[in-house]
Amino acid sequence: MQFKNLALAAIVATATAQEQQNLTAALSSNPELSNLTSFLGALPDFVGQLSQLQNVTLLAPNNEAFAEFLNSSAGSGLASGSDSALIQAILSYHVLNGTYESFGENVTFVPTALQPPQFANVTGGQRVEVIPSGGNATFLSGLLANSTAVGNATNFTGGVVHVIDRFLVVPQNISETAIQANLTSAVGALLKADLATTLDGLSDVTVFVPDNAAFRAIGNLVGNLTTENLTSILTYHVVNGTVAYSTDLSNTSIPTLGGGNVTITVDGDSVFVNSARVTVPNVLVANGVVHVIDSVLNPANSTAEPNPSESSGVPAFAGAQDQDDGLASGVPTPTASLNPTSEASAAATATSSSSSGGAMPMITGAIAPAALFGAGAILANL
Repeated sequence: MQFKNLALAAIVATATAQEQQNLTAALSSNPELSNLTSFLGALPDFVGQLSQLQNVTLLAPNNEAFAEFLNSSAGSGLASGSDSALIQAILSYHVLNGTYESFGENVTFVPTALQPPQFANVTGGQRVEVIPSGGNATFLSGLLANSTAVGNATNFTGGVVHVIDRFLVVPQNISETAIQANLTSAVGALLKADLATTLDGLSDVTVFVPDNAAFRAIGNLVGNLTTENLTSILTYHVVNGTVAYSTDLSNTSIPTLGGGNVTITVDGDSVFVNSARVTVPNVLVANGVVHVIDSVLNPANSTAEPNPSESSGVPAFAGAQDQDDGLASGVPTPTASLNPTSEASAAATATSSSSSGGAMPMITGAIAPAALFGAGAILANL
C-alpha cells in the first residue's frame, strides 16, 4: 500500500510539473506584462538563462511600472545608453531566492539574484524587504522605494511570478544613499575624515547614521574635533561583517569597527543604540543596511542609556550645544528623496521573523552579463 501511495504521488507530481507553464508563457498570458514581455523577448539569451533558474520568485513590473520607470531619470538614462551591466543588476534584483506563492505574516529580508561584487556587496545576494499586509505584500528596496504586489501569483516551471506596480530600486552605496536621504552632515563628516570611500568599499555592514539634527545638537563641538577624534566617532557607528536588519536587533551588545561596543535596547516598538533612537530603520545600501538615529554616538560614553520618554535625541557629549555644525558645506544637494512609509515604520519592530511564506533553498543557476547586450536600445523602443 505504501508503494502504491508513493507511485501515485510521483504521478501527480509529474502531471503537475507538465501542466505548469514555462516563464515566457506565464508572462505572455498576462496583458499587464506586455511591456516586460516585449523587453525580454528581445533578450533571448537572458530569458533562456532566467528560465533555467529553479526555486525563484520573479517580481514582474506591470505596464504602468514600465511607463513610470522610463519617465524617471534612471530609466531615461538607461534607454539612451547601453549600460547592460546596470540593466542586468536591475533585472536580477527582481528575482527573489525562493518560491513565494505568499509571504506569510512577518517582515522578512529576502535575498535576490543580485550578487556581489559590482552593484552589491552583501553575502548571499542583495535583499528586498517584504512587508505582508492583509494577504498582500509591499516590497521596499533602495531609498525605501515601495512596490506592491497586484493580482494573483502565477506559477511557472522555475517558481512563481508576482506582478508589482513599480520597479524596485537597486540600493546604492552608503555615501550616495546618505546624500539622497538628506543625511548631509553625516556625509560631510565622512568626507572630512576621509572615510567615505573606505566605508563604501566594505562588505556586509550595518551603519547607524545620525540625522542632520543630531550633528547640529553637538554643533559647537564639531569644529574642535581632530581627524582622529572624528574617525573614532564615525567608526563607532559601524558594525563590520554583520548586516543587522531591524528583525535581527535585540537586547544585546555589538562590537563596532572602531572598537568598543554599542548596546541595542528594544522597548516596545522602539529601538535604541546606546541612548540614540532609531528613527528610520532598514535603509538598504549596496553593502548592507543603514539605520537612521537621532543622536551622535560617543565612544567615550558607551554607557549612555536610552530614555524612551524623550521625543528627540539627547546628546551623548558633555557641553554640547545646538548650532550649525558646518559639515554639509560642499556636500551635493539631494536629487531624490528617502521614502519612509507607514509600512516601513511598522517594520521597525525588532522581533524575530521567519520566512514561513516560502521556500528558502538557494537559487539554482546564474545569469551571465553577456545575455543583456544592447538592452538599453530596447528600453528606448518601449
